Parts: sequence; C-alpha cells; structure tokens
Amino acid sequence: MPLDAPILNSLGLPKPPSETRVVVAMSGGVDSSVVAAMLAEEGYDVVGVTLQLYDHGAALAKKGACCAGVDIHDARRVAEQMGFPHYVLDYENIFRDAVIDEFAESYLGGATPVPCIRCNERVKFKDLLETAKDLDADCMATGHYIQRMVGDHGAELHSAADANRDQSYFLFSTTPEQLDYLRFPLGHLKSKAETRALAAKYGLSVADKPDSQDICFVPDGNYASVIEKLRPGAAEPGEIVHTDGRVMGTHRGVIHYTIGQRRGLGIGGLAEPLYVVKLDVDRKQVIVGPKEMLATRKVPVREINWLGDAPFTSREEWHLSVKVRSTRPPREAIVRPISETEAEVELVVAEEGVSPGQACVFYDPDSSRIFGGGWIWRGY
Repeated sequence: MPLDAPILNSLGLPKPPSETRVVVAMSGGVDSSVVAAMLAEEGYDVVGVTLQLYDHGAALAKKGACCAGVDIHDARRVAEQMGFPHYVLDYENIFRDAVIDEFAESYLGGATPVPCIRCNERVKFKDLLETAKDLDADCMATGHYIQRMVGDHGAELHSAADANRDQSYFLFSTTPEQLDYLRFPLGHLKSKAETRALAAKYGLSVADKPDSQDICFVPDGNYASVIEKLRPGAAEPGEIVHTDGRVMGTHRGVIHYTIGQRRGLGIGGLAEPLYVVKLDVDRKQVIVGPKEMLATRKVPVREINWLGDAPFTSREEWHLSVKVRSTRPPREAIVRPISETEAEVELVVAEEGVSPGQACVFYDPDSSRIFGGGWIWRGY
C-alpha cells in the first residue's frame, strides 16, 4: 500500500466508523439484526430501516415472514437495545406495484416467478437504497449471505463462504452502481451457527428466532390462494392433455400447477408416471408427458444484468456455470449473447424442469465470482 493511501475502515471507506453513516435494512430476523448490532458495536453511525411491505393488520397475524408486524417489532427492539435510531417506512404501494402484481400476472401467464429477486431489485436495492442516500448514508448494509469484493475493475459480487446459505441466485440483478454502495457483512461467515452465536454475544432477543421459509406475502406457500384473491376468477378449470393429444382428465386452474410437477395431478393408474411439461394458458390446458420431455439444453434468457469486466457482447460465447433454479448447483454452460440484455444459454448436460419466470444466474467456473444473469422467458 502506498504511504499516502487512506486507511480504510471495515466497510472499505476512508474514514473512522464514528464518521461513517450506515443504513441497515432490517427485516426483524436474526441476520439483519446481527449486521446492525455488529456495526453499532464497531462504532458506526447506524440507522435501522424496516419496510412495511403489505397490510400491517394482516401482517400482525402472520409470524415467520419477512417484514410482518412481529418482525417490525423485533427490529425496533434490537435498535433500542443497541442504541441507534430505527424507522419504519410504508412501502406497501411500491411493493404491490413492483412485486405482487407482476407475481400474479406471471403465474397467470404460466410462468413460475421468483418475487424475492424482484423485491431486491426494485424495492430494497432501488427505492430503499435511494432513501439511504437521502439520509446521507455512506453505504447500505444488509443481512444477505453473499460477498462483495473489490477487484481490479471495482466492486465484484461473489458467492457466500457458506454454500448452504448462499443467496447469489436472488441477487444476480444487483447492478455495478448498487454494488458500489452496498455491503454484506455476513457473506464471509462459514455457517448460520456463527450468526446465531454473534446474536447471542450481543444479547439479541432474536438469537433463536427461526428463519422465514415462505415468500413474505404467501402464507404457508399457497401461491394459488393468493393469486385467486388478487385476480378473482383466475382459477378457471380446463383439461389435462397428454403431449400425444389424449385428454387425461380435468384440472381446477392452471395456476395450481408448475413445470416438472408430478404429484397431485389426479390422473393415477397409468403405466408410466407423467409430469407437467407445459402450461398452455390460452387454452387453459395443463400438458403432461414422460419425464424425458422435461429435459432442456437450450434456455432463452433476457433482461440480463451483466457483471463481468469486459462487455457482454465483446465475445461470441462465454463458457460459464449457470444456475436455472435456486436449489440446484451451478452447471457447465455456453452463454451466447444476442444483445446486451439477451442470450441463448446452452447447457452442456440437459436439465429437467427449466421454467419460464425463473432466473438463470451466471457464475465464473474458476472462482466464486458471479457474472450476473437474466430471466428465462420461454421454451424452445
């Protein structure tokens, strides 16, 4: 380091923690609570912000979901205990317009959306980030399990040290400009047990709080019931049709089915198991076929957010690893740019159940770096 180089604090900023304001996005869970407590103990000027994303009355009745009423209370208690200000912002209209409405429309269109990605992209890392800047914060910190590293060309996004907690699939759309401003203090931890140990060390009441499992506005994972409330009449019945044209039975609405589904089709007693291979919304048909029909090698991707150093279109093809579902490991692929925001992704080994509405996230096969990704939008 040159002799005249500024001394950086633990957040990589060239001034003492006491002169560094950090807005911490607090969901009320253990992860973001630990981030806030950790930074407060280090002497940073911490400001906690919690988003009220949907009706507070309904939220109070639902535990275990991000940003519900009980979680707002928990976030406030942590702030009081650690001695920093805490604000609750009403983002209900923004959340409905930016996330919930698209979620409903995607399901009605036969896709399988991932609303947590849109929430990060359009609410937390857009509107909330701008709010943090309005509060004169030097950066914004979250409890996500992902790593931000500084390379030769600026800030880079890297997978979390704990592969079991890695949230890179849900954060691929983070832009370089956002990455300059964001910090992820938990990304280097080796396990969730370390996070809970830190919560216990700080004496936080949320130290043993269970992780939320559901999408925050979808109680008990029942997507269809939420869609029916948002779009009355959406669950119109239709036919279950084999790929060879045979009508196998009837269904109670396309919104109740997803690509790759086998159970709950109500067409038992067959010689071979059948899977949902396509959803034809216009004809109100659920198309079923044998498992091999789920295998896909070519995946069209659009709305690409590219995080590589060289321009995306500077090569005819990129040899990367990709994830086409959050629960699957990255697989070898060839990514061929069509434009700066569109590409054809060819999987070296076919994957089953590739579905429109899911993300396709790009990884460096030789390191932990994430090169962005895009949205799967139709089948070939």
